[in-house]
Order: sequence, then structure tokens, then C-alpha cells
Amino acid sequence: MDTERIEGLFKSKDLFKRILFVLLIIAVYRIGTAITIPGVNPQALKALFEANKGGILGFLDIFSGGALGRLSIFALGVMPYINASIIMSLVQGSHMIPYIERLAREGETGRRKIIQITRIFTFFLAAVQSFGLVMALNHLPVPGGMPVVENPDWVFYFIAVLTITTGTILVMWLGEQITERGIGNGISLIIFTGIVERLPKAIMDMIKLVQLEEIGLITALFILAIVVLIMGFVVWLETAQRKIPIQYAQRVVGRKVYGGVSTFLPLKVDQSGVIAVIFAVAFLTLPYTITTFNPNAEWAKKVLSYMDHSSLLYQLVYMSLIIFFCYFYNSVAINPKDLAENMKRWGGFIPGIRPGEATQKYIEYVLNRITLGGALAVSFIAILPDYLKAKFNVPFYFGGTSLLIVVGVALDTISQLEAHLLMRNYEGLYKNKKIQGRWFNVGK
Repeated sequence: MDTERIEGLFKSKDLFKRILFVLLIIAVYRIGTAITIPGVNPQALKALFEANKGGILGFLDIFSGGALGRLSIFALGVMPYINASIIMSLVQGSHMIPYIERLAREGETGRRKIIQITRIFTFFLAAVQSFGLVMALNHLPVPGGMPVVENPDWVFYFIAVLTITTGTILVMWLGEQITERGIGNGISLIIFTGIVERLPKAIMDMIKLVQLEEIGLITALFILAIVVLIMGFVVWLETAQRKIPIQYAQRVVGRKVYGGVSTFLPLKVDQSGVIAVIFAVAFLTLPYTITTFNPNAEWAKKVLSYMDHSSLLYQLVYMSLIIFFCYFYNSVAINPKDLAENMKRWGGFIPGIRPGEATQKYIEYVLNRITLGGALAVSFIAILPDYLKAKFNVPFYFGGTSLLIVVGVALDTISQLEAHLLMRNYEGLYKNKKIQGRWFNVGK
């Protein structure tokens, strides 16, 4: 955004209030991540997460903004809500429950009922996951033999589960408030702030490693170059489009001629944005949630070993989930049949393609091709830093998943800010009497 647009943020009172509201909600969220539930040994908890920094615990702690590592009231973050949203979306897409399918066709009323069902489902998932989390942290081996839970009786478990579940519902509500009254997607912004919160510490740690000569200057510059290249590639990927040309035939209505113009149908290469990545991460937390109920069992240890970021199986599963959710999101967000019918109704056609079914098949063909390319590119970015970190011991503090989310959410938020500024400019033109008079005098 240029200087003129930044100044416009402060000139628009409504937009400035929205930005302040978002900052206030984020401040509330960050305060909540620092409040630890009672009955927990902070030293033992810190030692446990330090020992598992490269494992699944450290990975989930990044997305919770450090709340999981402190076992705070927001320890689960938005993951239960995302898991519930995934399951509800899959149910709608697979037509498994006729009632949900009927609600999806009822417009705004049905959408609100589905959101309410998702909230109730989130509550039950949060209760189950919080109980499993507390059980796992109490049974996982801690370096030094210190207990994470000082007095693990039923009173502690009841208070911990109730506190974490309530905190999850509060985080869900905060995210919804950002979406409705602020700027950007609330859930994505909460995850974004949790990741960015670690950025200053990561930079300071890297500088200290260079000063202590544990990392060479060339290696540090190489890491910086890789991060910049990945961020640039993500920006290009998120803004890349496949433009399908559309021609509208001329129509004569009375004395006026309509149509006869050329335009295009923009299809984004990465239509899902960061949604597919967030869904894939949330889906990968389900096996960990299951193992938390009995973390010392042999089957649980085997599952956790497969969830190591350096394992080939984990990377293949992660990539497969990203590709699946990219296609799944496009199938929900874009309907080629409706696009073809609307083009035919208004006299539009793709040059060289017959209107109707042929147009629908052509749009599906193009959409499937660009979705595959975008999904493979996103998958590559997601696993590349983790692969370098595991194979070459490169000290990346942020994985490709984190970079994808940070850049994607930043671009989406900036685009929404620009949309609000553009709307404000249009409203200013409409209210201008002189310009308004010129509009109505055209052609007289």
C-alpha cells in the first residue's frame, strides 16, 4: 500500500474504527494466551516443550501463539473450531446427512443454522481435546522428572477442561467478531498473530547464533535469501490468475444496444488461499488428539513417530491433504455449471467454445489444471523449509506452513483494506453534488 492509501486509513472514520477494533481483539487474545490455568508447573511445562520443539507439540504451539506451551486458557486456540468446520463442510459436500444438505439450500437462514451447529460441535470437540491434552501432558516424560501437573486429581481435570473449553469458545467468538466488525478473516488473523508473535524472538535468536559463531554469516544470509524467495513466490502464487476470455453478443432493447464487449473470467491459481493449509494442519491434529488419551501405549508412540516432520510419510500425507482441500474448496466455492448458465443467459460465450454444457466442461478442465498446479506449489512451499531443517540442520524458526499463512493472511487483509478505501472513494463521488450533476447531465 502506498502513502496515499495509508493516509486514507486514518481519514475514513469507519475503517479506522474497524482497525482499532481488530487491534483491541488481538490484544485481548494475547492477554489470554499468557494466563496459565491453575495447578500447572511452568518449569516442567517449559522443559517438556523445549525437548519437543521440533515435534508435533512444538508445531502446534506455533499455531496457538505460544498458548499451548504455557497451557493457558487459550491453549487449543481455534483448532477445535477449524476441525468442526472441516467436518461440517465434508458432510455438506458428501450429502451424508439430508438435514444438513437441506439447510445448505435454504440461503442465509440455513447458513446461520449450520453455523450454530458448528459452534455446538466445536464445544464438544474442545471438551474432548482439552481432556486429552491435559491427560497427555501429565503422562509425557519430562526432562528432569518434574511433574507437569502438581496435583492431578479429578478437581484439577474438571477445572482444566472447563477452563480450556471456555477459552476455545471465547477465541471462536473473538474471531467471529473480527470477521463481522473488523477487517479480514477473524480466525485467520488470530492464527496470523500467533505466528508473527514469535518473529522478533526468532530474529534475536538468529543474531545471537551468528554472534556466538554457532552459525556462519553465509549460512544466515542463505537462510534469509530462502525466506525472501519463498515469500516472493507466495505473493506471486496468491495473486496469479488464469483469465478466460469472454465475449458478449450485442442485443438491441428499444433504441439502446447492449453487449458487444469483451471481458474475462478470472480464476485464481490458488483459489483456496491459506484455507487449504489451515485445514490440512487442523486435520493432522486429529491423530495426535487420539494418542493423548494414552500416550504411553505402543500404538500411540508409533503414531507419534509417524507424525515427525522429518519423516517421508508425514510429508506425503501433509501434501495429499493440502491437494485434497484445494480441490474440495474449489468444488464448494466455484460452480462451473452456474457460471456457464449465467453466461448463456446474458449472451456471453467463450470464443471457440459452444455455450452451455461445452462451456461448463471447458471451465472444469481449466479449473482442474490450475488447481493441481497451485496445490502442488503450495505443498512444495509447505514442506521445503521443514525438509531443509531436517536434512541439512538449517535452523529455520518458521516452516513453510507458517510463511504461507503469514503472507496469505497479510495479502487478504490488505485487499480488504483496499476494497474499503475504494468503496469510500465511490461514496465520496456519489455525495459530490457537482460530479453527481455531471453524471445525470450526460447525454442531454
